[in-house]
Amino acid sequence: MTDGIVFSIEEFAINDGPGIRTTVFLKGCPLRCAWCHNPEGWSPLPEKMVKRGREETCGYRISSGELAERLGRDRDLFRDSGGGVTFTGGEPLMQSPFLCEVMDGLKDMHKAVETSGYAREDAFRSVMERADSLLFDIKLVDSALHRKYTGAGNELILRNLKTLIASGKPFVARIPLIPGVNDTRENMEATASLLQGAVGLQRVELLRYNRVAGAKYPMVGLSYRPPFDEEKEPAVYDAFTGLGMKLLVL
Repeated sequence: MTDGIVFSIEEFAINDGPGIRTTVFLKGCPLRCAWCHNPEGWSPLPEKMVKRGREETCGYRISSGELAERLGRDRDLFRDSGGGVTFTGGEPLMQSPFLCEVMDGLKDMHKAVETSGYAREDAFRSVMERADSLLFDIKLVDSALHRKYTGAGNELILRNLKTLIASGKPFVARIPLIPGVNDTRENMEATASLLQGAVGLQRVELLRYNRVAGAKYPMVGLSYRPPFDEEKEPAVYDAFTGLGMKLLVL
């Protein structure tokens, strides 16, 4: 039985998949997105975090069996609401063996995974096969710009997206709208081209930039200095509905 590191479990979530859900946040992320609003999810290990002047530990170790048992207590609620459990982070695929064991213990519950797609291809396939649906974050199609704003190229992400599309697995494409970074017509058209014809695509979600993104950085000893004008409203270009995709702007 594998242990994992979790930094939050939020119940009664309604925006992370169908129905009423419990969202599990796993520690660790290989990307450093310039707009990230969960910097406490970067480190794969528990760390000190100061909230309201009080120091506490962010993240704790839990076994896959213990977490599956805890999540399973709400299976009746999930069944009645059409909900389930969503795993996010950080990047949950950084803990893919642990994540797979937890999902194996939730066979009669709907399981969703939110991922950047930046993970080994074998890890991505293992998690995808166990999930009922995925929330796949797509930030930038241009690899050089992706590296500039996230710290890594997107070749691996695009390969895993191609695998997801070919599988037919239900998924939602999530695009954070960052002013002056990826809210361009070119990027939206390139993203729509990637998604065109994907039979498993349920909808595209455009997520407006969260202006409180930097609030948690001082809590973990970091400074937030976004390389874009966070006061500017991001542009919204619909390159999707004309290609038969459902679009939701949040």
